[in-house]
Amino acid sequence: MKKRLGPVWVMAEQRGCEVETVSLQLLGKARRLADELGVACESVILGHNLGEAARRLIAGGADRVFVGDAPHLALYQSLPYRDILCALVEEHKPEILLLGSTFLGRELAPLAAARLKTGLAAHCTGLRHDKDGNLEQQIPAYGGLMSIVCPNRRPQMATVAKGVFKAAEPDENRKGEIVPVRVPGETELGVRTLEIVQEAPPEIELEEADVVVCGGAGAGSAEGWEIVRELAVALGAALGCTRPVVDEGWAPLDAMIGQSGKMVSPRVYIGVGLSGEQQHMVGVVGAQFMAAVNQDPKSAIFQQVDLGVVEDCRKFLPVLIEKIKAFRKERTFCRPPSVS
Repeated sequence: MKKRLGPVWVMAEQRGCEVETVSLQLLGKARRLADELGVACESVILGHNLGEAARRLIAGGADRVFVGDAPHLALYQSLPYRDILCALVEEHKPEILLLGSTFLGRELAPLAAARLKTGLAAHCTGLRHDKDGNLEQQIPAYGGLMSIVCPNRRPQMATVAKGVFKAAEPDENRKGEIVPVRVPGETELGVRTLEIVQEAPPEIELEEADVVVCGGAGAGSAEGWEIVRELAVALGAALGCTRPVVDEGWAPLDAMIGQSGKMVSPRVYIGVGLSGEQQHMVGVVGAQFMAAVNQDPKSAIFQQVDLGVVEDCRKFLPVLIEKIKAFRKERTFCRPPSVS
């Protein structure tokens, strides 16, 4: 008799009662994986005042949403979140459990995996079923991709960064079940989060940007990095970087693109002063047009882009920036007057 498979789950995140984008992206992928297995796609969300968030998850592809709603869960609590999630997993036995590779997910996923005594693949860039129906989890490793499967333990767990998958178009007419779950009382919490202090987000989010400028060590100095920043401003682009830029202190860790950073899928990607190593390029997912500026003609980046410029970026970028500004100024002056 063929073993009955469990559902595919997404542990959804919320901030201020709004479902995080990465959770909707994971839900879109979970829906496809569930359809391939012929099982349900379900989600878990914890917080407070989550009625609208639960409906958003159903519109995004969930057949059923487990909702833990209480004032003291409005802010993330690692141990209560783990306990509630693991209790639900043990009761309903999902086949797959996906979490975002976020600050929350990177803490909660290993806590849950250890409690459930199952495997976990972190920061995956691809998910698919193998010939035996196991979840094949692809991660960057050794300059390429490595596949991991967990054939003997369930659920099969993975974390995935924002931007790797596309969220499905919401269908407000979808029907689904919202299931309230028991939440431990506030007095049962060993630790309580009093406040989460968040830095102001950048004007253009890397994962959402149509145009991304990414700078590397070739910027040479903090002054050279400012030229890269000026290019991003001139183009109205999001500004990303590679690991050496973070190590030099020219840009924050939150701007890093790659294996240990963010995943981007822009319409246009421009790499400036970077070599194009796999650890970085694995973070550039499905860019439609790619260009690069590097003074080394043998740089690996030139094998991966549509247009390459062999030049020191500190010499080339100021000229390019002026050309962009002049073009935009000309377009502004030549624009026909609006008709009221």
